[in-house]
Amino acid sequence: MTDSSAGQAAAQAEGMQGIVADWSSDQRAFKNVPWGKAMMWIFLLSDTFIFSIFLLSYMTVRMSTTVPWPNPSEIFALSFGGEPIPLILIAIMTFILITSSGTMVLAVNYGYRQDRFRTMIFLLITAAFGATFVGMQAFEWTKLIVEEGVRPWGNPFGAAQFGSTFFMITGFHGFHVSVGVIFLVIVARKVWKGEFDNGTPGFFTSRPGRYEIVETMGLYWHFVDLVWVFIFAFFYLW
Repeated sequence: MTDSSAGQAAAQAEGMQGIVADWSSDQRAFKNVPWGKAMMWIFLLSDTFIFSIFLLSYMTVRMSTTVPWPNPSEIFALSFGGEPIPLILIAIMTFILITSSGTMVLAVNYGYRQDRFRTMIFLLITAAFGATFVGMQAFEWTKLIVEEGVRPWGNPFGAAQFGSTFFMITGFHGFHVSVGVIFLVIVARKVWKGEFDNGTPGFFTSRPGRYEIVETMGLYWHFVDLVWVFIFAFFYLW
């Protein structure tokens, strides 16, 4: 090996070691970006692929089936005073979830200001909205299964694929909301106890005086809300 080749190999090895050192020390690749936040973005990207596949599968099934597709406006209607109101429950659920994005923004805002009390309050309000959404979704599922006879393998309204796609997509999203509610309550408790102010060791900790986990939870929650907008548009309005 010539001197120039040896020098080039040494420089290349040093360069690779430099890249590893930069990424592992969090000094250049993600300057001032917490690893938790960076990993949340990666997780949300992977989750985007999953929900995209679900919605694309739903559209493919709906456009390819030869059996009439059930009318969501009729199936998801609720009667008030003897008159059915189309999609009223879904509209309320959507309003609740979108409103929860606003309260999550406030929680993050007060987290930046290190206002423990308001941060905790808005985290709990967001969790309450999420729990309400999941409760209304449980009511929706119960009505479809018990009263309407909808099953994953068939239903009395039309194409058999309706039940499988509905339970798969809304169930997977409802699972995300449920997990979010649990973590919101955990983070709210840690905020109230002042664990982010003094950097108490444990799960979801951050540097002393930083509320980074609140912003990370905000990313997750806004993603869940955004996905619901697409589900609402594709599944209920189409």
